[in-house]
Amino acid sequence: MTQQPFELPHFYLPYPARLNPHVDEARAHSTRWARDMGMLEGSGIWEQSDLDAHDYGLLCAYTHPDCDGPALSLITDWYVWVFFFDDHFLETFKRSQDRAGGKDYLDRLPLFMPLDLDTPVPEPENPVEAGLADLWARTVPSMSADWRRRFAVATEHLLNESLWELSNINEGRIANPVEYIEMRRKVGGAPWSAGLVEYATAEVPARVAGSRPLRVLMETFSDAVHLRNDLFSYQREVEDEGELSNGVLVLETFFGCTTQEAADTVNDVLTSRLHQFEHTALTEVPALAVEHGLTPDQVAAVAAYTKGLQDWQSGGHEWHMRSSRYMNERARPANPWQRPNGPGTTAADAGALLAAAGMERLRAYTHVPFQKVGPSRVPDLYMPYRLQLSPHLDRARDGLLEWCHRMGILEEGVWDEDKLAAYDLALCSAGLDPDATPEALDLSARWLAWGTYGDDYYPLVYGHRRDLAAARLTTARLSGCMPVEGEAAVVPLNAMERALTDLWTRTTAEMTPDQRRTLKQAIDTMTESWVWELSNQLQNRIPDPVDYLEMRRATFGSDLTLSLCRMGHGPAIPPEVYRTGPVRSLENAAIDYACLLNDVFSYQKEIEYEGEIHNSILVVQHFFGIDYPAALAVVHDLTTQRMRQFEHVVAHELPIVYDDFELSEEARATMQGYVTDLQNWMAGILNWHREVDRYKAEWLARRAHGFLPDRPPAPALSVG
Repeated sequence: MTQQPFELPHFYLPYPARLNPHVDEARAHSTRWARDMGMLEGSGIWEQSDLDAHDYGLLCAYTHPDCDGPALSLITDWYVWVFFFDDHFLETFKRSQDRAGGKDYLDRLPLFMPLDLDTPVPEPENPVEAGLADLWARTVPSMSADWRRRFAVATEHLLNESLWELSNINEGRIANPVEYIEMRRKVGGAPWSAGLVEYATAEVPARVAGSRPLRVLMETFSDAVHLRNDLFSYQREVEDEGELSNGVLVLETFFGCTTQEAADTVNDVLTSRLHQFEHTALTEVPALAVEHGLTPDQVAAVAAYTKGLQDWQSGGHEWHMRSSRYMNERARPANPWQRPNGPGTTAADAGALLAAAGMERLRAYTHVPFQKVGPSRVPDLYMPYRLQLSPHLDRARDGLLEWCHRMGILEEGVWDEDKLAAYDLALCSAGLDPDATPEALDLSARWLAWGTYGDDYYPLVYGHRRDLAAARLTTARLSGCMPVEGEAAVVPLNAMERALTDLWTRTTAEMTPDQRRTLKQAIDTMTESWVWELSNQLQNRIPDPVDYLEMRRATFGSDLTLSLCRMGHGPAIPPEVYRTGPVRSLENAAIDYACLLNDVFSYQKEIEYEGEIHNSILVVQHFFGIDYPAALAVVHDLTTQRMRQFEHVVAHELPIVYDDFELSEEARATMQGYVTDLQNWMAGILNWHREVDRYKAEWLARRAHGFLPDRPPAPALSVG
């Protein structure tokens, strides 16, 4: 056998794998089913020997240990189908690099997943279509409409994002780490697997299915499944198939390290994601149940689903250890503390492994706040777009000062005129939207001021008092300041509520209810993320790197900015264009660039003066055990990669989206206007950070972040 490219690491697996007793029934059924669907002899993809060697019956018996025989057989059929699809797409379209043919093939598949089973489906033309039609008809009658929608979307993502992999092979391009994690969730199919866990255990209640805690459970589950698969499949995918979508290869390229070092780092990220899963299940999910008043049956359903995801992790690992599809020679057993006694298998090995796992988990809580770090070191940040400033800047500055006084923002003990001047938020607006009318620039500056004030207020007031309940109450009341369809708004009690009520009224006067709903959701996402930050702060818990990057977009108010930005581009752009992978990739690259550069500039302010833990440089320091300059270099590289990804999407992926949707010249010009807005957004944010006093050492030494010295903090909402 070919020499392994690296030694597989110790995997963190706290839950033992269990085998479903109906495994032989599932094996026999799936073999008959695959032959009936045309997937075996004559397909040109698989023979019986391939199916036997892969042993998907064993995979599903390990990953769904508690369901009955018929359910296990159905789930196994789904996995036979999805792996056949993957191999069929590889042989038919990836090896020949036939993107056009691949797109036509993928466009037909959603037709075989109607939400209403009375809707006729086309006649299947290949085994993939035949299998999907059969599985859909057998599965969805026992599931709710909400589950059907979610599972259909996950299936479409799994199928359609294969084009992303194909495009990257065509271009010889290896993704950056953030892009890879996001796209792997869709391509890798773990969200789809999570849907089948619901089928095998219990459906999660529809009203909390989209909540942060359940989303994090699914995403951490997904990331861990995919990263584990990347470790086992590196040799087959990278060395045999020429695949570029593998986490080990991504980190090997990004860090310029050896394959072994990259594999070990992938395993560290995998472990961190599993720790995040457990933290969410034990802290955020119970709070969610109380907040939404879930019934005992609904709480039990969420618990069964969570346990099902844990079973999948352990069972999936056990299958990887046994399947001929993967590199598993010399792999360490999943439970090394259960090894037989003998040379090299002492209890000390188990003890060392458990101690290491415990230290890794506790390390997140050991940061010492308010360490002196000195002035923030700002490298030469890559910015290919030219700054433009609005000619109405001075007017906006004057108007913002007057508005902040009128709303009471400068009278609550958090901000005063000196701080407002040092933050110069009108300068930021003038760069974000250089072509804005005076009125639009005023509104933009006020939104920025309100968001920045709230972001300062939560940790200073509620963090100082350790009053998480009051922060949650404030967040709920802020949501009540934004009526969507004429319902009564809350009566403002403080500056944040007065300011939001004023901004909401001005901004949404001409909006449809759907537009208001989208904007309200964006603002709710931001304010709820402030509570997430506060919760971590009270626990002194440095977040998991992936969770941090994704929540950073929310704390930065990115959805709010994008919602306001999109609304200026009229109906020429179909909403489904904004939902495409390339457009979301474009937006996320721009958002991450801005968030990361903010962390670079604000490092001293946050770490030394505020005792903050939500900074990407600190997260990287903690995760890799490295110092500030080394972590800054990693964040700087990632910032550059996110900008280069933005450029890549504009140059190579958006033209394909335009062609796929057959956009008119008007729509293409409108989309180009949106791209220009994002370019201005990034250039304006970078200029603002460079110019304002908010992040400069001299100003920080004079105005360390805290309550104003000449007045006590204004009374805030409190509970109890």
